Amino acid sequence: MSGAVATVTLDRPQRRNAQHPAMWAALRDIGRSLGGQVRVVVVQGAGAAFSAGLDLAMFTPEGLPGAPSFREMASMADADADAVIAGYQAAFSWLSRPDLVSVAAVQGHAVGAGFQLALACDLRVLADDAQFTMAETSRGIVPDLGGSGILVDLVGYPRALEICATGRRVGATEAVALRLAEAVVPGAELTAAVADLVAALLTPPRDAVVETKALLQAARTRTDADRLRAERAAQLRRLRDLAGTGE
Repeated sequence: MSGAVATVTLDRPQRRNAQHPAMWAALRDIGRSLGGQVRVVVVQGAGAAFSAGLDLAMFTPEGLPGAPSFREMASMADADADAVIAGYQAAFSWLSRPDLVSVAAVQGHAVGAGFQLALACDLRVLADDAQFTMAETSRGIVPDLGGSGILVDLVGYPRALEICATGRRVGATEAVALRLAEAVVPGAELTAAVADLVAALLTPPRDAVVETKALLQAARTRTDADRLRAERAAQLRRLRDLAGTGE
């Protein structure tokens, strides 16, 4: 972490950053522990891949140490299983907080949970070798880490269904065309491109960015009248803050 920027690195390069419950708990705890000075969060993967997705050991009867296997989850009471999955989702949902702007720096494969982690971020910058794959349906499960709704918001229902139901790979160029990413750059330039974006995000006053992000997030579900009302209220808060008369 460096002042206004926090960098979160998935660090299992030997397993292409495959994800598991302990990693999700760490991600959740990072979100809870961020100091108020942090404005931008960069999520990246060590090595050649962003994340190969779910650690397939979770499909085995023994699962992974310290976490229920899928077989054990299937035998739980509904409320207990729901609580387990909600805990996993918390590792992703904090990345959309209005007080932060989150950026995924994606190289190589972003599969399943890796794709959903990238989707959980506000913005995505891709290396030219990046590939998104929603592999859950192919494995008999569903995307349950927040990715389904975000995917529909970005590409629309028909394309989201096609991507999920076929489990096909979406390359970097197509991802930008589908609005799944903001930019694609040569792999050697990914770090610099993300740094440039972060610098641009840090240029405006923080509170103006926070208010704007909140307006944009809520605009999807508000009526025209409610959007205008929210804009008026946010603008008045900003004007009072700039004039030094805010509460």
